[in-house]
Amino acid sequence: MSAARRQRRDSVNEHILVCLSSSPSNERVVKTAVRMASVFGSQLTALYVRTPDYETMDPEDRKRLEDHIRIAEAAGAETVTTHGDDVPEQIAEYARLSGVTKIIIGISTARRRRLFIKPSLTERLFELVPGIDVHVIPDTGSLGAYYGKKGAFTQSILPSWKDIGITVALLAAATGVGLLFQKLGFTEANIITVYLLCVLLISIFTRGFTCGVLGSFASVILFNYFLTEPRLTLRAYGSGYPVTFAITLAASIIVGTLAARLKAQAKLSAGDAFRTKLLFETNRILQGAKDEREILSITASRISKLLNVDTSVYFADENGLCSGMLFFAGREGSEPAPSEGPDLEAAQWAYSNKKQSGMGAKARKSVKYVYTPIRAGESVCGVLGIGASSRRTDSSEKGIVQSILGECGLALENLRNAKGREEAAVLARNEQLRANLLRTISHDLRTPLTSISGNADTLLGNRAMLDDETADRLLSDIRDDAEWLTRLVENILSISKIGDGSIQLDVSDQIVEDVLEEALRHIDRGSADHTIKLETGGEPMLARMDARLIIQVIVNLVNNAVKHTPTGSLITVSAVPDEKHAVICVSDNGPGIPDEWKERVFEMFFTGDNDVGDSRRSMGLGLPLCRSILEAHGSGLILHDNVPSGCVFGFKLPLSEVDLNE
Repeated sequence: MSAARRQRRDSVNEHILVCLSSSPSNERVVKTAVRMASVFGSQLTALYVRTPDYETMDPEDRKRLEDHIRIAEAAGAETVTTHGDDVPEQIAEYARLSGVTKIIIGISTARRRRLFIKPSLTERLFELVPGIDVHVIPDTGSLGAYYGKKGAFTQSILPSWKDIGITVALLAAATGVGLLFQKLGFTEANIITVYLLCVLLISIFTRGFTCGVLGSFASVILFNYFLTEPRLTLRAYGSGYPVTFAITLAASIIVGTLAARLKAQAKLSAGDAFRTKLLFETNRILQGAKDEREILSITASRISKLLNVDTSVYFADENGLCSGMLFFAGREGSEPAPSEGPDLEAAQWAYSNKKQSGMGAKARKSVKYVYTPIRAGESVCGVLGIGASSRRTDSSEKGIVQSILGECGLALENLRNAKGREEAAVLARNEQLRANLLRTISHDLRTPLTSISGNADTLLGNRAMLDDETADRLLSDIRDDAEWLTRLVENILSISKIGDGSIQLDVSDQIVEDVLEEALRHIDRGSADHTIKLETGGEPMLARMDARLIIQVIVNLVNNAVKHTPTGSLITVSAVPDEKHAVICVSDNGPGIPDEWKERVFEMFFTGDNDVGDSRRSMGLGLPLCRSILEAHGSGLILHDNVPSGCVFGFKLPLSEVDLNE
């Protein structure tokens, strides 16, 4: 039992790599690897090394390769495509970098078609990865027909008529230049370099290396036939000519083969660079998206451009799929996706079942897209549809599509995490505000309540012993404290209603002067020690406002000025017309507000040099409440210095277009 547990524990770290190919035997290889990974419970990766011959691969072989890739994907394997000419080196390098512990390969992939005898693929793998187990799966039943059909050379070896025409034209041009050089007295070494250049050009402008090799042989024959004595024969008088011909042939073959390989590698590198750039750009664009709809739209648009196919995307909300967008190949912009029909039903099925659906399914033959759910963690954020392509999509492009979908899911998850962090920060801030409110209320209410209770006890217990003046003073103190508490509660209720949006404005046309006079009648009696002056224009002004709330604003601003200015200070409440607005200001000539406090005076619970007021100090709710009321009116509260001293709080209200003379 302990040995079995040890085996299961060790198998967790196993990483199996199966090599993909177009050979008929590769299906058995893939299924064997799937069974082995299932037994070990290990990670499975399916690797295909794309060589330059892929572009000219037989359509039947390409279809078989794609079938093998789908089998691996259906079994849960991660499919990877690498590019290179040296297949065993690519397999070994990926195995080393990915921590592969076992490599499974078929005997069909072990045969290498080379002009010279070299070690087989498995022998190379044993040399390159000596610490990794290499399992070879033999299958001789179907290989005879496969290799018999393909012959000694694949179809990619045979040149096209276009390549043959290019080869003949370049050889004819090189021969003409050689004859011209000979008439001009150039040496044979110069003429040989012309043919070497010709072979190099043939390798560049034709596919594969066949035409380059054939051009090498033809260049030697043409040089011997037209440019050496005796002319128009394949004989040569010079005893050193055979050596010259052999060296020229070897140099031509080497130059042509290297040029063909460099061209193929450059093409593969360009493809890799394009895919890398595409993924980087997609990641950058997705990270800049502001919401989930934009992320899904960017993903559909990028895949449409990459595969040159039509794509669609349906967005999801708490009730399921809602609206969608269509993106068309070769066209900019988008249009709304169908809101009904078989495509929407297929997208709904993919969303509900979290599986791929759509085009190709027996029950949905009229569907135009293959729909894939896009996930952010465990939830599905939308469904992406990919239409049919006019050309066959290769495995590398499928890998890029999977990478883009992965980047999309990661961007969606990051966006949701960011929203979660913002919501948590808002909750924390609200909790802090609630704690500050409770702490401040408990502190500010204690003193006036204690005063009210103490004065009431004195009146009740010692009423007969008190003279009328003392009793009136105690009653006056009780009333002042009660009024202060009433205003405090009104401020708290008002600011809470405005904060949650439950307050309803009762806007009507009001005479500004009447509203200001009514507000001044509600000022604290402690303002008797200050001079309060009302200044208005000569003609009455009508303004649109909620009179009850604007009165509360004026009362708070004047009381604020009374509390923070010395006894005897002048407080002015003014109202003047300014084009289409009535400008109302409350100014004083007190010490003013320091510059470092001007940005904070509108913050809740800010009371200057005291975070929590003592005795009858303000809780710091007046100015925030005034600003909230004015913002609900579409206005704002502005603070600036009064000259030569003091400060001014001002705001604007829209004037009513009413003729007062009617």
